[in-house]
Amino acid sequence: MASVPIIPDSYNHVLAEFECLDPLLSALRLDSSRLKCTCIAVSKRWLALGSSGGGLNLIQKDGWKQRLFLAHKEGAISRVACCLHDEDYVAVATSQGLVVVWELNQERRGKPERIYVSSEHKGRKVTALCWDTAALRVFVGDHVGKVSAIKINTSKQGKAAATFVMFPVQIITTVDSRVVQLDYLDGRLLISSLTRTYLCDTEREKFWKIGNKERDGEFGACFFPVGKNSVNQQPLIYCARPGSRMWEVNFDGEVQSTHQFKQLLSSPPLPVVTLRLDPHYTSSSCSPQSLSFPKLLYLAEHCVMTWTERGIYIFLPQSVQVLLWSEVKDIQDVAVYKSELFCLHTNGKVVHLSLLLVDRCIERLIRRGFWTLAARVCCLFQNSIISCRARKNLPLDKLEHLKSQLDASTQQDLITQMEELISKLEPLDSACSSRRSSISSHESFSILDSGIYRVISRRGSQSDEDSCSLHSQTFSEDERLKEFPAHQEDEQVELDNVSHASVTVEADRNETFLPFSIPLSFRSPSPLVSLQAVKESVSSFVRKTTEKIGTLHISPDTRGRQEAKDDEPLQELTVSLVASPQEEKELEPQSCQLPEEDYLRDLNAATAEAIAKLQDPLVLLEPQCMRRVLQEWLIYLEEKFGSKEHSASSIKKSKTVCVEEEREVLEENPRLDPTDGDPSDKEQSILKDCSENTDDTCVSKNMCENSTDLKGPLDSCFQVSPPCVIAPDVQKDLVELTTLCFELRVFSCGNGEAEESSDGSLPLSASWTLACRFMRSYFFLLDLKRLKQCIITMYSTIPNVWETYIAGLKELTCHSPVALAMENEDMLKILKQLHDLGPWDDSPLLLVHAQRLYEKFGETALRPLIKFHPSILPSDIKQLCRNDPAHFLAYLDSLVKSKPEDKRSSLLRSLLQPESVRLDWLCLAVSHDAPQRTNTVDAEGNPRPRSHLFTWGYSQLILLLIKLPADFVTKERMADICKAHGFWPGYLFLCLELDRRIEAFTNIAHLDDLSLLNGEDGSIPETIEEWKFLLRLAQNHSTTFHHHGPQNGKVVSNGSPSCPDCITVENVALLLAKAIGPNRALPLLQECGLTLELSERFTGVCEILRIAEKRQRALIQSMLERCDRFLWSQQA
Repeated sequence: MASVPIIPDSYNHVLAEFECLDPLLSALRLDSSRLKCTCIAVSKRWLALGSSGGGLNLIQKDGWKQRLFLAHKEGAISRVACCLHDEDYVAVATSQGLVVVWELNQERRGKPERIYVSSEHKGRKVTALCWDTAALRVFVGDHVGKVSAIKINTSKQGKAAATFVMFPVQIITTVDSRVVQLDYLDGRLLISSLTRTYLCDTEREKFWKIGNKERDGEFGACFFPVGKNSVNQQPLIYCARPGSRMWEVNFDGEVQSTHQFKQLLSSPPLPVVTLRLDPHYTSSSCSPQSLSFPKLLYLAEHCVMTWTERGIYIFLPQSVQVLLWSEVKDIQDVAVYKSELFCLHTNGKVVHLSLLLVDRCIERLIRRGFWTLAARVCCLFQNSIISCRARKNLPLDKLEHLKSQLDASTQQDLITQMEELISKLEPLDSACSSRRSSISSHESFSILDSGIYRVISRRGSQSDEDSCSLHSQTFSEDERLKEFPAHQEDEQVELDNVSHASVTVEADRNETFLPFSIPLSFRSPSPLVSLQAVKESVSSFVRKTTEKIGTLHISPDTRGRQEAKDDEPLQELTVSLVASPQEEKELEPQSCQLPEEDYLRDLNAATAEAIAKLQDPLVLLEPQCMRRVLQEWLIYLEEKFGSKEHSASSIKKSKTVCVEEEREVLEENPRLDPTDGDPSDKEQSILKDCSENTDDTCVSKNMCENSTDLKGPLDSCFQVSPPCVIAPDVQKDLVELTTLCFELRVFSCGNGEAEESSDGSLPLSASWTLACRFMRSYFFLLDLKRLKQCIITMYSTIPNVWETYIAGLKELTCHSPVALAMENEDMLKILKQLHDLGPWDDSPLLLVHAQRLYEKFGETALRPLIKFHPSILPSDIKQLCRNDPAHFLAYLDSLVKSKPEDKRSSLLRSLLQPESVRLDWLCLAVSHDAPQRTNTVDAEGNPRPRSHLFTWGYSQLILLLIKLPADFVTKERMADICKAHGFWPGYLFLCLELDRRIEAFTNIAHLDDLSLLNGEDGSIPETIEEWKFLLRLAQNHSTTFHHHGPQNGKVVSNGSPSCPDCITVENVALLLAKAIGPNRALPLLQECGLTLELSERFTGVCEILRIAEKRQRALIQSMLERCDRFLWSQQA
């Protein structure tokens, strides 16, 4: 059986057609060649279909019953719009340009009546209709750009008002071209024309042009309302731009960013689920689509949809993602209401589509009995079906029932595919079989979206509420996560997979809802009694599981006993389960006896002494003195939070041993010698010999593992929480000193004695092992922000240190809601969750979530991260993408382009910290997505003709980098980089900026493009000597070069009008005549002996220039005389 392409799990939405509207159109007689549907609109109650015969059919969506028919004698119906806030009103535009407003009178069960007829646009084609969202007002736009507003006076206000008060039509504005789309929200009217988009404040009568760049064609625009929870957030505006782009605009009309969807649209189209034909999917990607979006419509769930002649496209613009796109041909217009789409095709057919989650779509197909189609959709969207959220709506028994409904004789292949899908669901259940068997005898349970088992005891009576629907028995994942406060996410216990159902018990909750059905009294005066009962049940349960036990929070006394007796059974551990915040507070004083008075007394005294010494300016300004102070303090820190097995004598002895072993390592490993070889080669050799796992490194083993006084191999566990209670003020001082130790590279050698690693005894390439060990041991005492900056600055060439830092952050956030959601949720939901958890400021915790996203979704996860700038900086992304610089370039380019053009330079300048990264970024930009060097540089290193016209993928970023202010040396190095890679536009700019004009003119001659000699950037000669040099370059330029046919698509010959932009003697002479005048140019040409090479064309142009110069002088003289006469007349 041939394998069926499977749609990736990133797509979990689909467009589905559950019912065909062809019988409805036949009943309305809109399927004939004489009469067909011309326009469409939809509201909560109505589907409005305008016809070519002038009739408007209003069909009630509930049951598709025709309720009303409104006739018009003014011509065919061209536009129709339903009032969404009062569905008793409909506006209609006819082919003659009349706008008719109808009141349906459905509440009073009366006949529909015309309440307004506007002839303001008579004789013109009405192209857009839009209702006010609050008042009874209709906005109308036509093909010449005129926009008007019709204020409706309704009979609901009284017959007197309806009879004697008729509001005139208000002219809003007249734009420069045809109105493409109108949209209205909260007092603002959005007008999209063929050239640009306008924002109008209809109350204050103010107008704004959105953006500076015009466009040419049909491009839509729409408002993007905010959610109900976003109280202080204003709505957004999205405007279509050429090349599959959108502007994101705030409510004041200011462009915030530009979103590019061209590359994202290279994915294959998703099939439309319809009864007309079987869904088909091709996994091969297509070429990027450069599209023009004729209209933008807001859909439910923060989506924006549009269409072209090829298909329907649905975007998530806030996260710059394509939700889906599907091939639907020949669409004329689309009307949307929430997640429903009604597509009017050019042949008059109407198709009703629904945007649904895949599991909801399959569930609806099963409910309607479309077994074959449901099974095919299941097989195509296997990855989405396997997810936990889909399993909630499509449990295993429902899929088994679906398979049983298939015909075994004719659908054997489909049955086989369903069996394979069901088999992929088996491991999840079988892995939990022992868990279910241990509790199924006396408990019922349900699986939440996050993998949590919610267990309900069967002992005793069960209320009807507990035994009703699946929805009533389970919490949604978001509701479940609310039980985990953000400040407690590091204190939660993970016991196998059941640990997600942590014992978070509220005071008024019945004890039968506990996961293990233990009769505990949570109001006991001693919480240890309750926890002991939990411990006994958990111990017996954990022994039956086959998976690894997660992180346990163990008291210090128990931790000490566990280190002394590694072979002690698991059930003897005193496990401190996080029962509730109140119980946790009661347990803290008992977990560490006398934390301040005795245990940390020496450390507190040493800390206070070290802080006092560091405040001395003589110590603070001398790094060596600071290191000595920190070395003395670090001994006390090691005694309390490090190894306790060594006495003072062994500590002194081990210091000498450690230093000797470090020297032995350098002798045995010459690659660690800083004077031997290239630094990059040394780094490569170190990384090659060391393991990829940052927890075990070869250098650290050579240095510390062989000594009996050392701690042993690197421990893979991080100390992310303090082993005992530390007062906040004491912890603040400890964090300051510990972070300072890391920044000054004062590390422990693993034996309790501090060792200074920056005094020349050990190079930086070898000290990273000590840095990794230091982070693991004292992660809870390090300032994570300063730690990150120090690693990026000092250890940028050693990835192991960064990997250790990220591993510690992962350990710190392993129980966070985002980390738990990373397993099952898609990228968009995770990004939304990160956004909702903000603001992040510059928290490193956001960085580790970005690392998880990048590891799971790759490059596609980087572009949405620009929304989190400056919480995530490009330096952070560069660390994440150090193995693939192209991903970093794509992120940096998207970040820069997300800002308006006038703010991009300032943004990029703020990102260049330190300044040295400018050259690194420039080298990356000119070496990726660039032309081949052989196409831009010849064998002598000179530019190839017209090679500056090649397309560079990051040309805008390169030009921004080289145009930013910099010192002379940096500019010279940037010029060398541009020349080496053949980026000639940047090289010419830098030559002119560095006053290397002769070199710039020489390269322009090689590029053979006269347009480069313009006055805008200063590249035109300024002195007679420069003109002479340029003329000699043109003369020495090989005359045969211009007679060998086309050069990049253009035929050139010396002196011929077919090459007006080539570097020839005549073209340069003409440029000279225009610059200094023909009378001065001819003597200079005679001096250079070039008059013989000039044609009659040059002579004719010079005569024209003389005439123009003479007329210009006469005009100036006349103006001066008039001014003189005027001034004398005023004086008289």
